[in-house]
Amino acid sequence: MTSMWWLALPVLLLPIWWHRQKRERVKAVPLATARFLPRSDPQQQRVWQWVDRFLLLLRCLLLACLIAWLADPVVPWRGDSVLVAGGADPKWVQQQVEASGFDRIDVAGDPLVWFRQHEREWLADAKVLVLGAVAMPAEKPRFRHQVELRTKAAPFAKTEHRVALVSKRPDEWRALFAALGGPQRYLVEEATGGKPELVIWDVAEAPPAGLRAPLWWIGDTAAFPELKNAKQVDGLRYADSSRGRLWTSPAWPPKDAAAARRLFEDWQRLHYPPVPYVAAAQVLAADPAAPLGPGTRALRDMLSIALVVLSALERIVTYARKR
Repeated sequence: MTSMWWLALPVLLLPIWWHRQKRERVKAVPLATARFLPRSDPQQQRVWQWVDRFLLLLRCLLLACLIAWLADPVVPWRGDSVLVAGGADPKWVQQQVEASGFDRIDVAGDPLVWFRQHEREWLADAKVLVLGAVAMPAEKPRFRHQVELRTKAAPFAKTEHRVALVSKRPDEWRALFAALGGPQRYLVEEATGGKPELVIWDVAEAPPAGLRAPLWWIGDTAAFPELKNAKQVDGLRYADSSRGRLWTSPAWPPKDAAAARRLFEDWQRLHYPPVPYVAAAQVLAADPAAPLGPGTRALRDMLSIALVVLSALERIVTYARKR
């Protein structure tokens, strides 16, 4: 709908019409010797001086820039391109880019979302190749260009998670994390310093006032009055406090592998964002009826500067003309 603003270009005729109106350029002053001559009205002339022409040009340019700013023009200039998602295998990406011969564009976020926002920058016959592990969208995306999606799932990144353990039965709690494998590494420490992701508090004493963590597993609720009227779901009681979210259960620490697995799964599911599914490799055919994104609005910044400059010049020239 923004392109409809180009229909307002006939407004440029208004400054031209305004400057062509009759204006009194010659002032008539009565003389004493002409007292007995017949009275005549002063003649008005259309005299275009260089100041008026320059002012007319400024006003026309000002209106043209305003209409272009409202229309938000985008000039297509990109050709065949390769969009590379973050975290993709560098060697595999380099091979694909060299084989295609397209221009490479590294995208920080989701390449499909980024391309939807910038699709107006591509030429009509351009092709787009997307490389990397792209999250599967909720519905099949539609683009006006042909988009080929090639995915290669990246290996799970190795991460470390700090766990502060304060308990009189630490061996039972450590057995829970000792059974965990994979790229995630859990550092179980009995010190309460730093910024742990999880605090296991299984003693009757109150924790230090400055200790904070996103999640607490409470084995002894004597020092946590927030858990007295806590809500309960599937045997798990939870409450929010100034220290973080509190969990507790009378069955802790877990006594068997099934209970430990269930506790760990609840932790991963409720406190970490879900891992998105990777979209399968496919070719998305061009859809001429697909909606276009808003674009980058790169020209709007330039047009905004031009509007400010032209407005200032128009006011200056108008003031100088009146002087």
